Amino acid sequence: MTSPVGGVSFPSAITGLSGITGAAATPDAVAQTTAAGDNGFASVLVSSLEELQAKQATSDGLAVQASTGDLRDVHDYMIAANEAKLATDMVVTIKNKAVEAFNEILRMPV
Repeated sequence: MTSPVGGVSFPSAITGLSGITGAAATPDAVAQTTAAGDNGFASVLVSSLEELQAKQATSDGLAVQASTGDLRDVHDYMIAANEAKLATDMVVTIKNKAVEAFNEILRMPV
């Protein structure tokens, strides 16, 4: 399984942002990030993509271990694979909703 975001390189302005990761993004945490001067949405987006890439890399590594017989517990691979799948589904859904919102904004009369 290859990482769909493996070839993505982030601009240096975005890479340096620290933010909130994944499902831990609460309204209070988002408000604190925005109040601290970070680009709230950009940092959440970048950290989510980085977390997705890490989950997929973990799943890929465990898949290789399973195929070579080095994996001691198959449950570790199954959990990592399901986490990677759910994270991918979440990122795709968020992307689709963002595109839908952007298109809705474009259709608004001026």
